[in-house]
Amino acid sequence: MADFTPDEMMTIAAARALSNDDVCFVGIGAPSAACNVARLTHAPDITLIYESGTIATAPSVLPLSIGDGELCETALTTVSVPEMFRYWLQGGRISIGFLGAAQLDPFGNINTTVIGDYAHPKTRLPGGGGAPEIASSCGEVFITMKQTKRGMVKAIDFFTSFGHGKGGSDRQDLGITTKGPTLLVTDMAVWRPNPQTKEFEVNSIHPGASREAIAASCDWDVVYAADVGETPPPTELELSTLRAIKARTAAAHRRNAA
Repeated sequence: MADFTPDEMMTIAAARALSNDDVCFVGIGAPSAACNVARLTHAPDITLIYESGTIATAPSVLPLSIGDGELCETALTTVSVPEMFRYWLQGGRISIGFLGAAQLDPFGNINTTVIGDYAHPKTRLPGGGGAPEIASSCGEVFITMKQTKRGMVKAIDFFTSFGHGKGGSDRQDLGITTKGPTLLVTDMAVWRPNPQTKEFEVNSIHPGASREAIAASCDWDVVYAADVGETPPPTELELSTLRAIKARTAAAHRRNAA
């Protein structure tokens, strides 16, 4: 087995969670890489949808944004953004929403709006885009992000996308009928919410990571599931697929910049 990086392990572990039958609303960045690795390996019939209205897209390179022409050129069809949100998303036709986060709390609530006070921020982030609707209307939500203490925090500075709120039945009590966050994949571990409390628990630890390293890179008190194993390392196929699409992407961006 070839050596692999924590980022590669994160992307591949996230890709494995997707199935051939999923209809997946894809976020840009790490979620896009994971979804396309799944499409190119074990889930060739997965339907990938991006916020710009591209349906069943099959990009050969990873998009820079939802407006990347690669998405439209390789899509089965492209619909208007209002149709995408009203008919597809809010109509309950999308099984998985795959999101990233700038800040995340233990209950899967996401901040991509602002760090610090909203009126006088330390950092102004890109904002929610369609993520708040994705978080509430997709059947379930997967999250992927690198672990840092400033990213995985006890309390987020702004609620951009609602996860499980304060935990327990908070989501259902507010009338949201979808499952919410059911998976968090970081560069160190795979996390899933506790069935009762809805607080994320470590389910498996990636090769090379440790409980000490996980605790040192997370601001909340880490909870472990009853049976914590080791995440299976990437296979040769998974690793070569990820590296190939990354290489094609880098080459395409160099050509476009020339």
